[in-house]
Amino acid sequence: MLTCKRSAFSLSKRSTYLNCGYMSPQLKDVEKAGLRSLRRKRNPGDIKPEDFFNDTEVLRKEFARLVNAPDPKRIVVVPSVSYGMANVARNLGIGRGQNIVIAAEQFPSNYYPWQRVCEETGAQIKAVAPPDVLAGRGKTWNTRILEAIDSNTKAVALGNVHWVDGTLFDLLAIRKRTREVGALLIIDGTQSVGALPFDVQSIQPDALVCAGYKWLLGPYSIGLAYYGEYFDNGTPIEESWMNRAGSENFSRLSQYNGDYQPGALRYEMGEHSNFMLVPMLQKSILQLNRWGVANIQEYCGHITHEAVNLLREKGFWIEDEDARSKHLFGIRLQGRDAEKIKALLQKNNIFVSFRGDAIRVAPNVYNTDKDLKKLATLLSR
Repeated sequence: MLTCKRSAFSLSKRSTYLNCGYMSPQLKDVEKAGLRSLRRKRNPGDIKPEDFFNDTEVLRKEFARLVNAPDPKRIVVVPSVSYGMANVARNLGIGRGQNIVIAAEQFPSNYYPWQRVCEETGAQIKAVAPPDVLAGRGKTWNTRILEAIDSNTKAVALGNVHWVDGTLFDLLAIRKRTREVGALLIIDGTQSVGALPFDVQSIQPDALVCAGYKWLLGPYSIGLAYYGEYFDNGTPIEESWMNRAGSENFSRLSQYNGDYQPGALRYEMGEHSNFMLVPMLQKSILQLNRWGVANIQEYCGHITHEAVNLLREKGFWIEDEDARSKHLFGIRLQGRDAEKIKALLQKNNIFVSFRGDAIRVAPNVYNTDKDLKKLATLLSR
């Protein structure tokens, strides 16, 4: 069992931060890496051509280790989830009469690309809603998603967990069903990867895209994407010189090359060597690998257990343990005044998110069971 890692962060002692699903606090080591990188450009002569490539290679390897991906060259640096999904959308190859299955009310960056594709091609989005009945909600929702996948499904695009309440989607079962009908599996891992184990070799997604500033504990405006074999010969949304074969040789850049770098590197964002953000994200993922993602999930389950039981006793609804994640969950208010609760939490410096009709609670390794009990006690008044 991990112990609390609050000392690794610079969080205020006056606040109770339970909102990693909104944005993670900065690790002290990540902040130091950013400051070192900022100062580096004081003397640009010290930045060598190989420096444009070396740090991103290390970053790919650390992320590959985090998600158990066998080939780091299938991992690319992206500025955002919307960018990573745009590469997928451009190369989806969908047509009229086909459909894309999504979970209802999933995050917009994993909706708008499919909306555009469907508008342009005449394809259809099938948004699968959860049941109205709360008993067995997560299990029933997964069943509905599986039933929505048919012979006309081109892709299933969803998160590992629902971003509002942490409902787990059974990716192994969904992957099996997509294989049966020849559909792709596209995952937004932003609200799970880094706190919930994800195994590329087991799940075999066709694409996995993650923003860096939440559970990866990194800075804003950088993320990572994994692209499988389906996208090997696709067309990227931008043509960066660095993504072409032989771009490491600066003296030959004017001899244009029609070939791309190997693997998925054609999809990498321009200026992906970002000399400030890449070292920061590299440092944060290195730390996650040291702690172990499975250990982080276990720790979050340990510190939330008593608070969740107390809230249920007081009439709040929280998804069953086997149908939700431990690092992110929603508290359904069951008719209580959300605005009064929001004011009460703000007065007591407790930071959570209000999403839909749920309070989204998202603790991490800097929290303790006392933080969760404080929240539960206030809500139970």
